[in-house]
Amino acid sequence: MNAVSLIADSALSVAGLTDYLRLLLEQDQILRQVWVIGEVSSANHHRSGLFFTLQDTDSTVSIKCVAWNSQLAKLAQIPVAGEQLIILGSIRVYPQRGEYQLTVWQALPAGEGLQALRYQKLKRRLQTKGLFEVERKRSLPPHPQIIAVVTSATAAAWGDIQKTLKHRYPGLQVLFSPATVQGELAPVSITKAIKRVEQDGRAEVLILSRGGGAVEELAGFNDERVVMAVANCTIPVITGIGHQRDESLTDLVADVCVHTPTAAAEKVVPSLSELYTQHRQRVTSLQEAVSSSGEFAQKQLQEFKNRLCRLGLEKQVQQETLLLSWKRQKLLQVTRGKLQESSQHLEMLRQKLASIDPKAVLQRGYAVVRQENGAIARSASELTVGEDLLIQLGQGEVKVKVMEVEELPQKQRKSW
Repeated sequence: MNAVSLIADSALSVAGLTDYLRLLLEQDQILRQVWVIGEVSSANHHRSGLFFTLQDTDSTVSIKCVAWNSQLAKLAQIPVAGEQLIILGSIRVYPQRGEYQLTVWQALPAGEGLQALRYQKLKRRLQTKGLFEVERKRSLPPHPQIIAVVTSATAAAWGDIQKTLKHRYPGLQVLFSPATVQGELAPVSITKAIKRVEQDGRAEVLILSRGGGAVEELAGFNDERVVMAVANCTIPVITGIGHQRDESLTDLVADVCVHTPTAAAEKVVPSLSELYTQHRQRVTSLQEAVSSSGEFAQKQLQEFKNRLCRLGLEKQVQQETLLLSWKRQKLLQVTRGKLQESSQHLEMLRQKLASIDPKAVLQRGYAVVRQENGAIARSASELTVGEDLLIQLGQGEVKVKVMEVEELPQKQRKSW
């Protein structure tokens, strides 16, 4: 028989080890009836009883507790998150998960928990600074091309975010800035991860996320360093921390807050399938609008045609055509009359002009005598012997020289 066989024969099964631990713990005289003081960090009612977590005031050490329904009515104080309690109970082992818990027999009030007091004090101080105001929150970009994610590299949250982003918006560039998201190192780690994203400068929006878990593990997101890093971040921040029942101070200062990593990924990018569906709906709506507009215009056109038929427009056009024809004939008649009258008047004027035309007088045997300077000679006394004259006849001109001037007697001059 070899060494492996010997070890296998002596090894305990998981159930055997768990049962051994159960007997060891549950039969211990101190652990069968022990008083424990701590702060209730979370409490949830189930059908079988009240399950809550008791946490140390000055550390992250905690223990799970249960008060069964049969014992709840006997408790002096019902456990509520944020309260300090003194618990009387006994240690019991839960074999299915290999965990131990404190079964509660009594709960006494010990004042408000220190963690709760610290939380409320910081919350009031941040609220006074206006960090929770809606006016300071920025909207997320509708179609980001580069986003950053701050979460744990080993957490299921990172896998959920990647899967959701790839399904909804393929081709998106994701910058991963890893951080420790629970425990004492979480505040410094988260703050550094956010600063790395800001220094890189490419991301248009930042997802700060962690998976589900106990409320006690949210302590890092209530740390003032983390809260201020988110509040002062130069790009929009969306948080997906814990579950719906949980709320952290980081959630309150973030630009957008959802309850899970998957919800954050869904919120930060649109779904291509939804965008395509919306596009098809818009196309359909536009087609319906155009079709409806065309039908309405066609109905209006037909209505106008019907109204024109009822008005007897064709008959009116015929009447107007006849009227225009009659007016045309009348205008032509008036024009001919005016033209004839004008022609007659023109002929009369022409005859008058002809009667006083000097050329016509010359045609009858008269002549016009002009002196050398072109003036018409009207009296013999104006002429001198030897003067050249120009005589204009009905046809042609004659140049003569005055040989002798004879003046008419005085009587004839007057009668002339």
